[in-house]
Amino acid sequence: MSRSDDLLEFADTVKGFMPRDEGLALYRGALEHAGGDAGGTWLEVGAWCGKSAVYLGAAAEQNNAVLYSLDHHHGSEENQEGWEHFDYTLVDPVDGRLNTLPTWQRTIAEAALESTVIGLVGPSLVVAAHFAQPLDILFIDGGHGAEIAWADYEAWTPKVVVGGLLMIHDVFVNPVDGGRPPYEIYLAALESGTFVDLASEGSLRVLTRVG
Repeated sequence: MSRSDDLLEFADTVKGFMPRDEGLALYRGALEHAGGDAGGTWLEVGAWCGKSAVYLGAAAEQNNAVLYSLDHHHGSEENQEGWEHFDYTLVDPVDGRLNTLPTWQRTIAEAALESTVIGLVGPSLVVAAHFAQPLDILFIDGGHGAEIAWADYEAWTPKVVVGGLLMIHDVFVNPVDGGRPPYEIYLAALESGTFVDLASEGSLRVLTRVG
């Protein structure tokens, strides 16, 4: 198997909430967009344990791009104790908070992607305010609460270059399938006239910036 095949197989073993078909679509979308061009700056908002970072990192590695993987690593509301997606194995025994950073670090190390996937640890808006590099690819998969999702959208999408990609996860047309904020920011991107649809797979939407 090729290096990329190995990475895509490894991604299946990583803790996370992204189905394989959506992960592969994430990989293909990034790879096809890069088109073999060397370099590029990519960023994902919402890293969790590194599953999506491996899918994107596999594409970034082939194109000598750098993927910044941003998270505060303490989980969103739906990840906390008493909620559906709580995982007690990720709780820090010292302070009792969720902490996915050690797991994320092991994931990226085991994938041998430490020169391609660079972790950014902190609040999304604080980092965005000091991040000046234009983005060739932006993947939004952070908190799904309205305030958080809209803040991520408004802080990061202006940094996407014309011709760059905006990918949004957990976009559910039917409200019974999931929360509304990712769907709402997806609609806002289209209605802005700045982004147009390119592709979709499950709850993943891929758009490109046109203006």
